[in-house]
Amino acid sequence: MTLSRSRLEAAGLLDLSDKLAASQRLTLADGVRLFETPDLLALGWLANRERERRHAGKTYYNYNIRIEATNVCVATCLFCSFSRLRPGDPGSYTLSQEQAWDKLRQRADQPLTEVHVVNGLHPDLPFSYYTDLLSGFKRLRPEIHLKCFTAVEIAFFSDLYTMSDEQVLRELMAAGLDSLPGGGAEVFAERVRRKICHDKADADRWLSIHRIAHRLGMRSNVTMLYGHIETIQERVDHMLRARALQDETGGFQAFIPLAFHPDNNQMRKLPAPSANDTLRVHAVARLMLDNIPHVKAFWIATGVGVAQTALWFGVDDLDGTVQEEKIYHMAGTEAPESMTTADLQRLIHAAGREPVERDTLYNAVAAPA
Repeated sequence: MTLSRSRLEAAGLLDLSDKLAASQRLTLADGVRLFETPDLLALGWLANRERERRHAGKTYYNYNIRIEATNVCVATCLFCSFSRLRPGDPGSYTLSQEQAWDKLRQRADQPLTEVHVVNGLHPDLPFSYYTDLLSGFKRLRPEIHLKCFTAVEIAFFSDLYTMSDEQVLRELMAAGLDSLPGGGAEVFAERVRRKICHDKADADRWLSIHRIAHRLGMRSNVTMLYGHIETIQERVDHMLRARALQDETGGFQAFIPLAFHPDNNQMRKLPAPSANDTLRVHAVARLMLDNIPHVKAFWIATGVGVAQTALWFGVDDLDGTVQEEKIYHMAGTEAPESMTTADLQRLIHAAGREPVERDTLYNAVAAPA
């Protein structure tokens, strides 16, 4: 598909199209214009051109399981429907290590390649809970990739157990940690963080921890929570700060926009972002983040149908099977809790794309004979 220059000109995007075609880097002002164009399909066309230049029709997914070991959390993020402030509060839970390991034992017949663990900030667990958790997963499945603990959790561990961020990361790596997820980034703008998540690691600390992780040889992702009180400029600034760290380290693998869900939290009066907004955020991300290889649509956050459509708006990755997910489901998402690899392959094929199973580091996984 081609788009006429007159259509791009009418959308106010012709000069940006030429800039992108010449591999020139976009600015904050350019990103704002991309968000403000009334022509969503013209924006999508530009994002798809960049997506196909990198990945052609390939769409990646992985065979993973998501485990949230505890929802006890001392932070009071206004957008969170998952956390409970204290152990024993209604709805609170903390898995024993055996209970967490059982989730892997019960899937002994599944060719999983990744365990993804994110938690609340529990004030009473010893550091050994986390190191033993990782080493136990590795005992069960030595080849499994452990993508665990957001930078917010790492910062919390450092402060609670009086260690440096690097020391925490090194000890977790020694126990089996392979990479960091991208959660906890929310929006980097101080104005936003002060209002919605004032009592957890700030943007500079989040970025610093990922910088250290990259220096230690780990890869990671970066998320952005959108659709609440952030401005367009703050969205683009967030992308630019991620891009700047990527220039420095090269350690980010994927950018993952996460849709705000209003149910059951302190921001419930706000509407959820529309499909239009979701497609726009993913498309702009692909255009702004010229140095981050992948843009992911987390289908649990976007909904399956919008995730499919996003494959033509800059997205080349759909996350994976997931299997268990509490954070978005407690916030009211209507997406299923899990999908099989066959489900993912079908929806990718139905969108006119080529499914490719990957491991966490984006190596293709050979189909079973």
